[in-house]
Amino acid sequence: MYAFESAEWAEEEELRRKRAPWGVIALLLLTGLALLRNGSGEFDVGPPRPASAAAPDSRATTGPTAAAPLPFSQPDRVRIPAIQVDAPVVPVGLDTNGWVGAPPPDDANLAGWFTGAVSPGEKGTAVVVGHVDNKQGPAVFYGLGALKKGNRVEVLRKDGRTAVFEIYGVELFAKADFPGDRVYRSKGTPELRVITCGGGFSKQNGYDGNVVVFARLATVA
Repeated sequence: MYAFESAEWAEEEELRRKRAPWGVIALLLLTGLALLRNGSGEFDVGPPRPASAAAPDSRATTGPTAAAPLPFSQPDRVRIPAIQVDAPVVPVGLDTNGWVGAPPPDDANLAGWFTGAVSPGEKGTAVVVGHVDNKQGPAVFYGLGALKKGNRVEVLRKDGRTAVFEIYGVELFAKADFPGDRVYRSKGTPELRVITCGGGFSKQNGYDGNVVVFARLATVA
């Protein structure tokens, strides 16, 4: 094993060790109200909002067929072809207030994988977050609200596999009434949530909502 391979293996082992039980993380997220509190909101035209037709159908009993779960591997990039997203992914954790952290805001094309949850492709619900904008303009997930059912999210993992998720819902939730249990709870299959800020904006409080993409693992490349 080469030295750089040993270093990468050690990094993934450290992430595994630090991962808190998902039940604990879910409680922290629920008490934190929502996820992201950032975004500049300094533009005349705000980010797109999900169409009502993109919301998951609560009556539906079937969805995209899930592929078999993958083992742990840290994500490397995320691609969403429908909105021209192709961005590197960095690990993020919880901040001191119990909110999921975000990638550094100065890099507009950067996404964050929440290390307290599973890695994308594992059994459970993985969480990827990113800014909607910064002071320079739209950021990585500015177009998230324009996604539709059937669009795909591709997560390139450091083990060389690509976990391909099919979107089955896109919704905008108020931060003051964020349904944490619905968003984060594991459904027993590999799922992904992609989240950014959205909704109305004020200088005092920032964006008042979060756009959440719901997706299931469809295939592995």
